[in-house]
Amino acid sequence: MTDKKEIKEGPLSGIRVLELGTMVAGPVCGTLLADFGAEVIKVEPPGTGDPIRKSGPAVDGECLYWQVEGRNKESITLNLRTPEGQQILRDLVPHVDVVIENFKPGTMKKWGLDYECLAPLNSRLVMLSVSGFGQTGPYAERPSYDRIALAFAGFLNMSGYPDRPPIRPGTAVADYQSALFGAFGVMIALYFRDVKDGGGQHIDCSLYESIFRFTDIMAAAYDKLGVTRERSGNKHFAAAPGDHYETIDGRYLCLTVAATNVFRRLCGALGREELADDPKFLEHADRAAHYDEINTIVADWIKANPVDYVCAALEGHSIPHSLIFTIQDIFEDPHYEARQTIDTVEHPRLGKLRMQSSQPRLSGSPAITLKPAPDLGQQTNKVMKDWLDFDDEKLEQLKRNNTI
Repeated sequence: MTDKKEIKEGPLSGIRVLELGTMVAGPVCGTLLADFGAEVIKVEPPGTGDPIRKSGPAVDGECLYWQVEGRNKESITLNLRTPEGQQILRDLVPHVDVVIENFKPGTMKKWGLDYECLAPLNSRLVMLSVSGFGQTGPYAERPSYDRIALAFAGFLNMSGYPDRPPIRPGTAVADYQSALFGAFGVMIALYFRDVKDGGGQHIDCSLYESIFRFTDIMAAAYDKLGVTRERSGNKHFAAAPGDHYETIDGRYLCLTVAATNVFRRLCGALGREELADDPKFLEHADRAAHYDEINTIVADWIKANPVDYVCAALEGHSIPHSLIFTIQDIFEDPHYEARQTIDTVEHPRLGKLRMQSSQPRLSGSPAITLKPAPDLGQQTNKVMKDWLDFDDEKLEQLKRNNTI
């Protein structure tokens, strides 16, 4: 039976998670839960740890990627490739609510650590498995990464310009989207278990399906109309005009208009009220049919006027728009500051470290104060002693065997 701790901090306090994943999708799911108070114990290989600890830029030997996605967690080391390490993992499972893993399908079964092996040890266990292609199907055991999932889901085929190769987004969208679906699945399963008395269950989350779910009408349009979505640059069927427009100083401004009443306001901002009554632009379907013409009118106006004037005119007429921000813009923007969208972690060696704040915002059960990412194996001795009653002699033996 899962241990229940007194709720002290965060709405998920009392929920214990063993996070076995590496790199992005599985670990970020753990981070999302940890941000709201779940006790997330990250299980890492002795000596090396999660590769994310050494991915990307570092400051004084401290990897920034790890600092962002390792926050609010505890770390233990355990060699899951050895029988002794596998048995210790089994011994830990009765003490937790959730296990997260994102190994290649079949790996956990080979180690005797899949859901079928662990569920008898804890009938209330919720286990999340994140993989590229899912746990079933002919491609289940194929290796995958974020970009592979974007390609397989059809996302890359519609990203970029028609006369150029497909373009990947600037961050790991499939990984992060799968982490969101994973955390959502965990919360559904916990609700089903605790409120509906439904017991534990296994969650199968794939990178490609997490992306495919959010490709709006791509599947339905092909099914009913035979339409294949292709790369169209910044054009979108639901936005005419809409684009990333170059400003007079060489920056870019994003603007999108769909509703006719918004278009009429845009005409006022441009000082071209007559355009609103032009038969070519009366309704969105008309504007979409004459996209290049109306888009050129907007582009020429933006390029010909000072940026401050353009933004003031658009804001004054309630037109959805934004300059395309750099991270410097973000750090200097008063809205980010007012909402504290950038939070600060007090790191023991780096000092104050700013990063994205926890999301979403809950009025009655907010996220916890950010805690720095742990050193590799920082809580190994504590967890092994508190949960499994290991003494110092046992711990030293495990270290000599490279089990922890």
